[in-house]
Amino acid sequence: MKKLAALIASAAMLVVAAGVASASPAKTNGMNEKNIVETAVAAGQFKTLAALVTKAGLADTLATGGSFTVFAPTDEAFAKVPQATLDALAANPDLLKSVLLYHVVPGTVTAADVVKLSSAKTLEGRSVSIKVADGSVYIDKAKVTTPDVMASNGVIHVIDSVLIPKAETAEPSKNIVQTAIAAGQFKTLVSLVKKAGLAGALSGPGPLTVFAPTDAAFAKVPKATLAALAKDKAKLKSVLLYHVAKGKVTSGKVVKLKSVKTLQGGAVSIKVAGGKVYVGSAQVITPDVMASNGVIHVINKVLIPAS
Repeated sequence: MKKLAALIASAAMLVVAAGVASASPAKTNGMNEKNIVETAVAAGQFKTLAALVTKAGLADTLATGGSFTVFAPTDEAFAKVPQATLDALAANPDLLKSVLLYHVVPGTVTAADVVKLSSAKTLEGRSVSIKVADGSVYIDKAKVTTPDVMASNGVIHVIDSVLIPKAETAEPSKNIVQTAIAAGQFKTLVSLVKKAGLAGALSGPGPLTVFAPTDAAFAKVPKATLAALAKDKAKLKSVLLYHVAKGKVTSGKVVKLKSVKTLQGGAVSIKVAGGKVYVGSAQVITPDVMASNGVIHVINKVLIPAS
């Protein structure tokens, strides 16, 4: 056991030495006068992280609170994340905050402490796994590229990938309509669903799959077209049902299909191109928003049936 501990300690020292020799943020043996946010900004390689921290309203907490340990993805790490995922995070403050807090652990946990752990509980509530392999430290699947970047209120460990917490396993309590209302980005869709008399059906037992255009998607539709739909309940109902399929068709199933039949009667095409999923001409920007009676896939265009 002592021999194993010695090997792990040696591995940690090698990682630290590699970090000092690299062009990564400078480390200090003493107390850094800059807080975690200031240190990240000064490093110059955390522009995306700093922007998202500010957008999520966490900048003041990470600047004045603590102490904290932050596993900080570089701009290169964020560049690996699909743009659609980043856009979805930026559009959902609660989800963004959850993901960012999954990178923060309370207290100052230095490299010497980290290598003694198998996991660490984050401020998001769930734990990240920790392991040492081939002289490197991994947080979940992200490699620590520079440990022990000290700040006045904690420590930063630089990582090469963004950490994504696993999906909650608890069953959602809100139905499709309630979930859409709570999201805040489907005001037009919800209004039209109510006008067409479909709110009850979409709140029922289901299960149903809804390809849900955002308010931004409806904003692309000419106002005259929306006005005409609002006046013709039968046509409005037909267009809305063209966005709904029977059953719970998650993204894992969607990508295996070439089309899906809608409750309108027609079918919409499904294709995967460039790592993105398209339903008709609309791109799925956020998949698998779970509801108690089905699933919502957020899309960036309104689907119009052929006739």
